[in-house]
Amino acid sequence: MEFKLIMAMIDDQKVEAVMEAARAAGASGATIIPQARGQGLHRHLTFFGLEYLGARNILLYLVEASRSAAVMDAITVAGELDESKHTGVALELDVSRTTGLGDHIKALQEQG
Repeated sequence: MEFKLIMAMIDDQKVEAVMEAARAAGASGATIIPQARGQGLHRHLTFFGLEYLGARNILLYLVEASRSAAVMDAITVAGELDESKHTGVALELDVSRTTGLGDHIKALQEQG
């Protein structure tokens, strides 16, 4: 069975909506890395010239390859990722090998 890893950097207020949409689209779960910080296209300077690095959550989805397009589309819509340059980013990576998923793979195969 082939898998894809979808990584989504999402604002706090959109995490629940994104997780629900991803599950409805075929994701079977997620790992959340909270309070990730980073820079965007331009530095966001605040008062006294201090840089603002807004916290985001990184959502990791290990998804069966045949479901990945639907999950990515659901994440994009629910997270409003194409609405502005400040809403977040999602990306998809090929996974060459996994371990520890025997029962998970059986459950996915039973679902069809």
